[in-house]
Amino acid sequence: MSDFPENLRYAKSHEWSALEDGNMVRVGITEFAQEELGDLVFVELPEAGKKVAVGEVCAVVESVKAASDLYSPVTGEVIESNQAVTDEPELVNDDAFGTWLFCIKADDPSQLEALMSASEYEQMIND
Repeated sequence: MSDFPENLRYAKSHEWSALEDGNMVRVGITEFAQEELGDLVFVELPEAGKKVAVGEVCAVVESVKAASDLYSPVTGEVIESNQAVTDEPELVNDDAFGTWLFCIKADDPSQLEALMSASEYEQMIND
């Protein structure tokens, strides 16, 4: 398994989150998730302006094996989705930690503290 970036927070549902610019949260899926899913063939991302709540389904990734819901790590407003991934879902397979899916302007960035650290996530997937 690859190393997990220490600057990210991790959800049990295999999304990573990066806090940027005070309250902007960038979200993607982990290397482990993309390996389990296999080749991604479709990504449905939330539109800018969509209000999301922590733990709410807000996106979907589909692979040749399965479809998987993605959950919002924070409550807030979607401010951007990565359209390049919509056109080329395989970008996630090529670089899961370097390919973000959507960004949320968080109402309360401290909600990220409920997520796992890199070492906690690594322990979870290895158990």
